[in-house]
Amino acid sequence: MFITFEGLDFCGKSTQIELLKNFLENENKQTLVIREPGGTEISEKIREILLDKKNSGMTPETELLLFYASRAQLFKQVIEPNLKRGVFVLSDRFYDSSTAYQGYGRGLDIDFIKALNKFALNNKKPDLTFFIDVPLEKLKERKLKHGSSNLDRIETSDEEFFKRVRQGYLDLANECERIKVIDGTRSIEEVSREIISVVSSHPSFRGENEE
Repeated sequence: MFITFEGLDFCGKSTQIELLKNFLENENKQTLVIREPGGTEISEKIREILLDKKNSGMTPETELLLFYASRAQLFKQVIEPNLKRGVFVLSDRFYDSSTAYQGYGRGLDIDFIKALNKFALNNKKPDLTFFIDVPLEKLKERKLKHGSSNLDRIETSDEEFFKRVRQGYLDLANECERIKVIDGTRSIEEVSREIISVVSSHPSFRGENEE
């Protein structure tokens, strides 16, 4: 299975990925955790460029294309080969991030972003995507605890940007059955139980072919 996790920064993605990984390994499933941007030597170098606060003059178009350069490398080098081997690949972000952040957030052409998916990823879609939804006010509290000096270039964007991104994720979830909206304001354990329940009831988890 190819399972992706989406959400605004500090929503709890990393914690939930680790808990799902533990569950899958206890079920004797071979599991690989990756992150975007990154995951290969080339992709990690692109990540440094994308997140460096010194690159404040980066245009939205450059940002989008750099994300897809990183993603294409990760997909061809890591994701696709592991899925063919039967590995459960858990990704901290995938192309829904570009639709939400660069499409809804930056105002770039969403049809063009969809075309990039076909070009860079052979139109490959995740089996399941979890959008961990946390209100902006609560995320601001978590961000303050993290400290502003530790924020990357995208994390320092303004509140209106993040409002558009969150709405973008919610719109995507309304349009796509693959994306499950998870209430991230609950306890870590409650969120984890819901995610594990959804995964374990999925036909691909049980070795069944979806119609």
